[in-house]
Parts: sequence; C-alpha cells; structure tokens
Amino acid sequence: MNIFSFFRLLHTIYADPEPDIEYIQSLGLLAVKIGQVFALRPDFLDDQRCRVLGRLYSNTTSLPPEDSLALIASYAGSTYLENFASFNPQPFASASIGQVHRAVLKTGEQVAVKIVKKEYAKNFRRDAASVRRLFQCAIFFYPRLRGVANPVSLLREIEKMTLSELDLRNEAAGARELKSLYEASKDRFDLSHLKFRRVYEELSSENILVTEYADGPTLDQLLTRGELDYDSLLELFHVHGFFMFALGIFHGDIHPGNLVLKDGNFYFLDTGYIGRVPERMRKNLFYFFEALSAYDYAASARCLNAMADRSITGRALADFEKKFLALYADFTGKTVSQVSLTKKMMQTIRLGVLSGMHFDEGMFDIIKSLMYLDGMVIRANPDAVLLQDMRPFIGEFKGLIG
Repeated sequence: MNIFSFFRLLHTIYADPEPDIEYIQSLGLLAVKIGQVFALRPDFLDDQRCRVLGRLYSNTTSLPPEDSLALIASYAGSTYLENFASFNPQPFASASIGQVHRAVLKTGEQVAVKIVKKEYAKNFRRDAASVRRLFQCAIFFYPRLRGVANPVSLLREIEKMTLSELDLRNEAAGARELKSLYEASKDRFDLSHLKFRRVYEELSSENILVTEYADGPTLDQLLTRGELDYDSLLELFHVHGFFMFALGIFHGDIHPGNLVLKDGNFYFLDTGYIGRVPERMRKNLFYFFEALSAYDYAASARCLNAMADRSITGRALADFEKKFLALYADFTGKTVSQVSLTKKMMQTIRLGVLSGMHFDEGMFDIIKSLMYLDGMVIRANPDAVLLQDMRPFIGEFKGLIG
C-alpha cells in the first residue's frame, strides 16, 4: 500500500458518497482490517457509513476452486486430501483472512476446513510497516483520527489481532482455552447455551484448521433475514458478560459473523484472538456498567477513572465529572436507536483520555465487544432499552465478582 492508495482509502472511508467496498478489498488485508475498525467508529462516521463498512466482515472475495486445491497442496502436501472421503473445493464462507470448505472425514464426520489465503502474512506485515509511517501524515489531513487514541496505537492493535488470526494454531488454542474456562465455570454459572466444536488438531496446522461442522446460521445471517429474536441476544450478553466481567478472558472478535446459533445454542467461530483485561480494569468495568444501568452517572464517572491505569485527581477529576454528567444528560431510559451505547462509550473514553486518563490496551478489546453487541441489538430490536434489560445479569455477575 503506497501513499496514494492509503489516502484514497481514507477518502473513500470519510468523503465518498458511500465507502467503496470493492476498492478497499483490492488494497489487501490491512485495508480491509482498517475498514472493519472504522465500521465500529460512529464517533468518527455517520451510521450509514458504518453500516456500509460493516459489509467487510462478510463480503469478501473467495479463491477460485482450483486455487484452493493448489493452496492446500502447497501447505500440507499432495496427499493431505486423502484424509477426507470428500472435499468441496468451493468455499461456503469467506472472510478477510481465509475461507472455509465443507468436507467429510473417512470416518464419516462432517467437518469444516479453513485455509489461510496465500502470502497474506507477508503482505500484511509489509503494508503495516508502510502505513505506520503514513499515519503521521494522515493526522495532519484528518485531525479527527486522533480520536480516542493515537492511530499508531490503533495500528498496533490491528497488527496484534491480525497476525494472531493468520496463524490458525492460535484459533485452535483459543478454542481450547475458552472451553477449559467453560468446563471450570459451568457448575457456578449457567453456560448451558454455549457449545464448542471439536478441533481435529492432527489435521490442522498454521495454515489449515479442521473443525466439527456447525450447520446452523450465523447471527449475521439471522439478523439480515430479520430472524434473530431479542431473547437470544440477551442470552449472548449473559454468556459473553460472564467471560468479560467475571473472568477477564473472552472471545476477542465476537462480531455476528463469528457466532453460529443452532438449536438455541451458541458456537464461537474464529477464536484466534482472545481478549484479556487486567483485574483492576475488569472489576471497575463491571462497576461502571452496574452504575450506568442504575443511571447513577456520578458513580459511573468515578468507576471509569478507577478503571484507568493512569487516573486523574483534583480539579481535573471535578471537570471530568461535570462533563461526564453533561454527556449522559440524554441517556436515561432511551432505546438503543435513540442513543447508541457504542457512540456513547466512544465519547466516554475520549472524554477520559482528553481529561488526562490513560487506559490499558485491553480497553480496545472491551470497546470492540460492546460495539458488536450493541450493533446486533440495534438490528434486532431498536426499541430495546439494553442496560435496563441487562440488570438481572448484572446482579448475577456481582455475586461472582464479590
């Protein structure tokens, strides 16, 4: 990605009548990842631009069938496909990093075979190095990029997540870790609606991952068809909230394309990146939302400051609390369509940063999860008052946190 394509990328995100999804994809993996991040930034972009950019989570280009077979042979050798009774060279799903094919093992099990697209890691690292230098110029032309954090820090987060996802061994390890936490916690918290696919590690590698096939629709498909009921979403909040608030370890990329709903149960996909937050942040994040759900904004402001790894005191804190109360003046009792929780959270963190707070990098994972979940609620039930509906769960989490 050179300077001209990079600024053209920013222009289509910010200034074109509508972001050009095909052009963004033509620039490569890093451009897609940047577009995906901005899809979650309603504090920068209007809602329509965010929705268009959100297509980058599911609207991606697949390899031709013959290329997919050659790619598997290059990764695992010409005899690899002999492990299967059948293999469909046409993918049934394609994402920014890889694509997924249906297959049947010789023992009869239906499986999904995920393959990473060729040389993506090499090209991604090259583009990231170029963009790191270009971001300094971009700040001059687009001052709003300063936002919540320095864009170089944002790029570092994109790099960390993407490079983790490009090694499919991390996805297998993430699934193992989440399942281990599930097994250790299922007797003290109701996780009965969470299921895990089997991973065939003997057939998997850095570039190929073989898992049990989960034949249900993704939440993105259900939302697009208008078939995802709000109670199911609340149950997802229930499950994900446990991992986030009680454990501080959670699925770090929980967008609706990475969740399958089958027979009332959720299956996590693409567990290559696991979100982690330190204990102080985890506990104060919970207390922040507990106070926010009760519309106790003064307490919420104090909890946000306690969440920071560099907090503020004195006059700076007093000024922050005053601005915080003004920011939430329109929040009480409002539906998700009237006041976006995503936008409010981004404004909140930005206010904290501009007031002198500094947050651990784990904050990016938390905000991203909340953005995904809030976005799903807006699509499924725009009249929901989300934090009020979450109050019963908050009581449960408090008993676990102590």
